[in-house]
Amino acid sequence: MTDAKCYLNAQMSAVEPHVLAGGRAVVFSRRSPTKETHNEDAAAVFRLDDDSAVLVVADGLGGGPAGERASALAVAALQHALHNVAGSGELLRTAILDGIEAANQHILATEPDAATTLAVVEIHQGRARTYHVGDSSVLAVSQRGRLKFQTVSHSPVGYAVEAGVLNAAEAMHHEARHVVSNVVGCPKMRIEMGPLVKLRPRDTVVLASDGLFDNLHTEEIVEIVRKGDLIHGVEQLVRASLIRMTQPGGPEPSKPDDLTIVAFRPSLP
Repeated sequence: MTDAKCYLNAQMSAVEPHVLAGGRAVVFSRRSPTKETHNEDAAAVFRLDDDSAVLVVADGLGGGPAGERASALAVAALQHALHNVAGSGELLRTAILDGIEAANQHILATEPDAATTLAVVEIHQGRARTYHVGDSSVLAVSQRGRLKFQTVSHSPVGYAVEAGVLNAAEAMHHEARHVVSNVVGCPKMRIEMGPLVKLRPRDTVVLASDGLFDNLHTEEIVEIVRKGDLIHGVEQLVRASLIRMTQPGGPEPSKPDDLTIVAFRPSLP
């Protein structure tokens, strides 16, 4: 049985903490500062047992209620797949993959004009593994600022950066940065599963929608979250992102969007 906390298109005024999987997770989500309705992002933290948890961020596409419903459906499908995984003998990996596949089929059947990105992190016995579809991103960083892992966005710009055709700074301003080539809600959806990453005390994992990653450079995110209190770090990410969104015109990126962040850090022994 899972203990779940889901943030389905929430408008949160503060970062909310959770104790799980031998560490602590914090969550924040709010709509774009340029919108008055419809946060199309959704997030969730699922506690499976003392050593295991699943973290989720989804960014709905399609505009307005359609994107909102797509992201909420994706999170709900994962929750259903994970409901009885603890103690059942079923691999957590299998349940996550099944949940994403079920989300894809459900969205295709009920929301044909919408889709969502999905970033999922499995935390199990001090190790993390990513599963992602689209351009909601995940990174893991050490206290000293070493980037231990980062997902590659499923987009032409993301692949260009990975291939060395674009550098990261050019990619932040590229006219096609918003184009996503792989989503939940597509007949050809594919799930990219990352390697197992050993998490040491004071390492930090960040999942976020592109409200974060389109406004702050990776090195800025790393420097903010790598040390200090985790709640304070996420609050700093929120403030910095909102400043960028609402103060266009300078050399830094400024792309108003819904903003959702889930961060996790293992506790000290």
